[in-house]
Amino acid sequence: MAATVTWEALRELAGFRSERGCAFSFYLGLDPSTTPTPADAETRLRSLLARAEKEFANGGGRAHDEKVSVARDLDRVRAWWNDEFDRDGARGVAIFVSGADGLWRVLPLPRPVRDDVHLGRRLRLTPLVELAGDGDGAFVAVVNRERGQVFQLRSGRLEEIVDRSEEQPGQHDQGGWSQAHFQRHIARLVAGHLKAVGGEIDKRVRRARGPQLVIVAPEELRREIESALSAEARESIIGWASAEAHASPAELLEAARPYLDRARAARVQETLERWRGERGKHGRASAGWAETLAAASDGRVELLLLGERAGQKAFRCPECGRAEAAGGRCPLDGAELEPDAAADCAVEQTLAQGGAVVNVRGGVLDDAEGVGALLRF
Repeated sequence: MAATVTWEALRELAGFRSERGCAFSFYLGLDPSTTPTPADAETRLRSLLARAEKEFANGGGRAHDEKVSVARDLDRVRAWWNDEFDRDGARGVAIFVSGADGLWRVLPLPRPVRDDVHLGRRLRLTPLVELAGDGDGAFVAVVNRERGQVFQLRSGRLEEIVDRSEEQPGQHDQGGWSQAHFQRHIARLVAGHLKAVGGEIDKRVRRARGPQLVIVAPEELRREIESALSAEARESIIGWASAEAHASPAELLEAARPYLDRARAARVQETLERWRGERGKHGRASAGWAETLAAASDGRVELLLLGERAGQKAFRCPECGRAEAAGGRCPLDGAELEPDAAADCAVEQTLAQGGAVVNVRGGVLDDAEGVGALLRF
């Protein structure tokens, strides 16, 4: 079952250190458009495991017990795949394993990822950044003349929290009433139903912090539904969607997803404006790898802004983990800095010290070497 990746989970993983540098981070994409069958998925997994074996062998000079431990780790991944893996709803999977350090963590993912494998003391978490949160906590209300349900997005799925659905009288219930009288009666029942559902939505919105609300409803009822909501609930609406009258939670989430994505993009834009403002006045902002890696290593990054530049190199201390844009010796303990990926260093340091990360598209950070941050101090 796919799950939303939480910031808490990422921060926990960011705190991991392998004593012998034998921790694997696996990423396997399971998008049905590129991996439609179980056989396709297994072929890609075998390719990843072969890459893992090659990367370990290329390290050279491995001790016998390290070789045994890594072989067991790869066997455990194979066994999990054969005996335990359930693709239900997963568009990708992340696996973190190091038997020697007591690490085994599997994260089925709600969105596709690029196939990748990494071996080292620390885990590669950068591919998960874009999935973190992913709309978790948002409300989706489905309202029509009879249906009145409120769902909340949790762990990548909509969970029902309210059901005020009511069966309305049909034509066969008219009896001796006149058509006009019967229609007025139905209109009163529907109005009462919408008011009751609106009240339930209001309760949930008031309890939430900065809620996002998508309402799935017929076009002709939207004005009535909106009038049944409080001003606070109306301000929380990020979109009106359409779906079949008896749409499942998965279908409702698919209908709501474009609005959740749009709201996320708007938040990124607001963050960029805040960063530009702080940068312009030389305030609590960093720009470029040298400033940002130093700030992340010092625990000053509140929110890391990561652009699209791939392959940027950095250097990391093997003892304390401090990251620097240039090589040499660690300014804290004098150890020789080792090459590493700049994005992985920045992400890991930011998460390990309680910060968050946002991916920024469109080259808007190009004048800052593709990276920046909002700082705590």
